[in-house]
Amino acid sequence: MQDNATEVTAAGIARMAGVGRAAVSNWRRRHADFPRPVGGTETSPSFALAEVESWLRKQGKLAEVPLRERVWQQLSGHPDGPVTALTHAGCVLLLIHDRPPVWLELGAGSDERLAEMLPGALREVFTPRFGPESAQPVPQAVNTPGPAPAPAADPPTAVNAVHGPSPASPRPAVHTPTSTELLPSVPLLRGVAELAAELGARQTFEFLLGRHLDANPRQYTLTPADLAGLMADLAGPARTVLDPACGTGALLRAAATRPDQKLHAQDSAPELAALTTLRLALHTWSTVRGATGDTLRADAHPQLRADAVLCHPPFNERNWGHDELAYDPRWEYGFPARTESELAWVQHALARLKDGGAGVLLMPPAAASRRSGRRIRADLLRRGALRAVIALPVGAAPPYNIPLHLWVLRRPEKAPAQPEVLLVDVGQFAGEGRGGPDWRAVREAVLDAWQAFGRPGRFTERPGLARALPVIELLDDDVDLAPARHLPPPAAADGGEQLTSVRELLGETLRLTAGLTPPRADTAHPARWPLTTIGELARGGALMLRTGGNGGHARVPVLTDHDVLSGTGPSGTLPESDEEAVLTAPGDVVVPVLGGGSVARVIDTTTAGAALGRNLVLLRPDPAAVDAWFLAGFLRGTANNRQASSYASTATRLDVRRLQLPRLPLDEQRRYGQRFRTLDEFERALRHAGRLGEQLVRGMYDGLTDGTVAPD
Repeated sequence: MQDNATEVTAAGIARMAGVGRAAVSNWRRRHADFPRPVGGTETSPSFALAEVESWLRKQGKLAEVPLRERVWQQLSGHPDGPVTALTHAGCVLLLIHDRPPVWLELGAGSDERLAEMLPGALREVFTPRFGPESAQPVPQAVNTPGPAPAPAADPPTAVNAVHGPSPASPRPAVHTPTSTELLPSVPLLRGVAELAAELGARQTFEFLLGRHLDANPRQYTLTPADLAGLMADLAGPARTVLDPACGTGALLRAAATRPDQKLHAQDSAPELAALTTLRLALHTWSTVRGATGDTLRADAHPQLRADAVLCHPPFNERNWGHDELAYDPRWEYGFPARTESELAWVQHALARLKDGGAGVLLMPPAAASRRSGRRIRADLLRRGALRAVIALPVGAAPPYNIPLHLWVLRRPEKAPAQPEVLLVDVGQFAGEGRGGPDWRAVREAVLDAWQAFGRPGRFTERPGLARALPVIELLDDDVDLAPARHLPPPAAADGGEQLTSVRELLGETLRLTAGLTPPRADTAHPARWPLTTIGELARGGALMLRTGGNGGHARVPVLTDHDVLSGTGPSGTLPESDEEAVLTAPGDVVVPVLGGGSVARVIDTTTAGAALGRNLVLLRPDPAAVDAWFLAGFLRGTANNRQASSYASTATRLDVRRLQLPRLPLDEQRRYGQRFRTLDEFERALRHAGRLGEQLVRGMYDGLTDGTVAPD
């Protein structure tokens, strides 16, 4: 059954038909029978999915909407919104995951019977998975407008079945939806079940959730999977794990699973808490206790004493509860200032740990040095609660422009006799491009230092990387914990020996560059070749054109537009997705479409196998028809790029299909291609020489200023 209420945007229609947005606009102008808008705005209209699907099929532009796309369009166009639709889908997927025969029996009936019987079946699954409170419908009082009353001293953990909780009180994240709420979702739920039969219940939810997150990037702050894995490893194996600001659940998903594990989650956003709780239940057979509510004002787990707390708290919040929580018993190490919300989260984590339990929090670097927090930092150090501060590279997590810190906590069982704190700075492992840091190097350096710090005996200092510092050395007027301010400079990078090696390598590169310098150019009359376009070649089968941006299932290096522009290796990452990644192969030509530059890169054996990143187009020429170097060389012509570019108010976009090539015999193409290949080698040698020159100059400045290099 197709849901007539489901709406789809022009972008969705383009995805369904495998065309660009411009083609959909042309169809609307040229075809009088194209479906009329049923919603949206004048500039961004929406259309009935059933009408669009019927029209596309009638026009021969679509044989059948792919199942994944149909389910996604039903979800994104749901009359109650995509979040409600995704939550209902998650509930049914959990039922399919835990009790598939029950779903098969329910799904065989009518839509009305399915909606009527589904709540009872869901209660049977929710009660053992999420606790008895989840079996109740959503309390109506939750949506009551008006300011939240002050929370009770001991916030309730159960829902008041008569009046419901106050808006500030915590409540279970997942509730059993009613038959009335489920009925509009039944067509979607049948499609979701069909997709689950193809992909599996967990993979289906991950696909739909991933599409939702990608479609709303500004609404959610994500914790990258590599960072989440590092934080979980620092905390160590744990039976009971809490994330008091769970977001999309990345940290709890990274925690090593074990049969008797219990996961506790809370988030102030009800929809996020519900989606994360369902996601965790599909990810593991562990007990999941998810809750909705403002953690600092209304803690859902006040009696919990966890083995580990993992947290990526909100940063720089002024309205975190400073006025209401002055006498809260969690402030064992001092009452945080209004500007120190992160230190409130640190103390909340310590309060929910059992003695000896570990906590790992992602923190802004300012929290390590702000004067308003120095007394709390000092007490955390004195009592041995703060065990390590780790400075991450730029780009590790949002906001990507600053080097965030990890704070590793341990709830002290007794005051240490001579406390030390581990300071680590792995900023040197920042990636060259915009694809993030070298996570393998970061992980190895951090875990190696942390494990060495935990072993008996004196910690061996690692210049520029890690140092175990007696707490007494930090207890001055500032109590500044920024690792870079306390680590000795790395000796190997500043010594005259290494600078001599760099200088010799620079000399060799400059000699190579001189040998590659193009010969004197002879003047010739402008050629009058017959021209063709990339679009015509693609239609004729002389080359294949693909666009990047999907991560696929396997995690492989990603070639970004910055890598292409700078001539460096693949440095990016993309989130995993069920849509196939475009993998490069030797002889492919990759072209960036943003920025207005005349750039094209021929893929060699060292770059082959990387996934194609966003804002890149891949051209795969047929070697019997088009020479790759000839193609790349002519695509770099300035005039060629100018005529194929369009201009917006803030950016230039290249229409690759409009780029032109001369029609030449293959032998003549290869003659030009060889000259273009030589120019490319010269360009790469110049870039390498420039990087070596910068390294030599920076090393000389550093060596002269810190005394490791003599002035004469």
